[in-house]
Amino acid sequence: MQEEFLTESGNAVVNAAIIGASGYSGAELLRVLSSHPGVRVQKVTAASSAGKRVDALYPAFAGQCDLEYDELVPAGLDGIDVAFVALPSGEAMKIIPLLRDRVRRIIDLGGDFRLRSAGLYEKYYRHLHTAPELLTAAVYGLPELNRDLIAAAKFVANPGCYPTGAILALLPALKHGIIHPGGIVINSLSGVSGAGRSASVEMSFAEINENVRAYKIGIHQHIPEIESVLAEASGAAVTVSFVPHLIPITRGIYTTAHAGLSVALSAAELLTLYEEFYAPHPFVRITRQVPQMLAVTRTNYCDIGIAIEGRTNQLIVMSVIDNLVKGAAGQAVQNMNLMFGLPEATGLK
Repeated sequence: MQEEFLTESGNAVVNAAIIGASGYSGAELLRVLSSHPGVRVQKVTAASSAGKRVDALYPAFAGQCDLEYDELVPAGLDGIDVAFVALPSGEAMKIIPLLRDRVRRIIDLGGDFRLRSAGLYEKYYRHLHTAPELLTAAVYGLPELNRDLIAAAKFVANPGCYPTGAILALLPALKHGIIHPGGIVINSLSGVSGAGRSASVEMSFAEINENVRAYKIGIHQHIPEIESVLAEASGAAVTVSFVPHLIPITRGIYTTAHAGLSVALSAAELLTLYEEFYAPHPFVRITRQVPQMLAVTRTNYCDIGIAIEGRTNQLIVMSVIDNLVKGAAGQAVQNMNLMFGLPEATGLK
């Protein structure tokens, strides 16, 4: 597959487009791809910012990017090797059916194609799914779970930011059957960039600063994603109680998961199990300390710490990611590398 993209110098070049490039995830994609040695970003689209230069909206790109946001015209993407779709839920399903015959690969950063069931999507996302025939066409883009499937895929659904941290924290324990799959408790703390760039009163500085609040308790759209991915991976019905919290930082997610142990293991045995499980995966680090959010900020790493609470026979797993990198743009580039036969970590270290 990679040979199609070799230049005379022997370097792979992938021509990319970012659809929805003016949002936080789209801008993070442009930042990561701008330093990727095998990618040329040929087009960036943003309906609300069409006609503006990227560095006018994001001054950090001054002197680094001379692209201008365009309106999305599917015919204008002919010849693009990969289209990253970074649109709010409900928008990608309108666009992706128009792109599948025009671009070689599609990576959707939104939630429209992460679930297999249109009914489940409509229940949690609260609007009609208009492209249900594509739900089974998308490969779930968690490299630590689906690396081989991603490498062969033409269409990848990038995981959500909360599910990335939660699934990576629990995956080894569930796959090895060392915790009970029912009644898992997950609490996650997120920075405000996870809510996107659109302005609202509840996301204003006065409401967020020096404040912490839980939201969407029991109804968050990422609940079925966490449960269904973990259930499929482990072969058991998984139920979680998931409570997200907003905290006054810009980026990052800190997840703590609690699950009942089903077998007797020491902390050292658990640590070895996690280390061996993630040994082939370059962006998951098992730490013997309590993980800290600052250690992963602006990186594609997920740091995981584990502990046993002996009094209650509970496994406690903590994970930290940058929601805009491993939780969005960085993971999308990791998937792109796999899809085009490039080394998985290219452009991400």
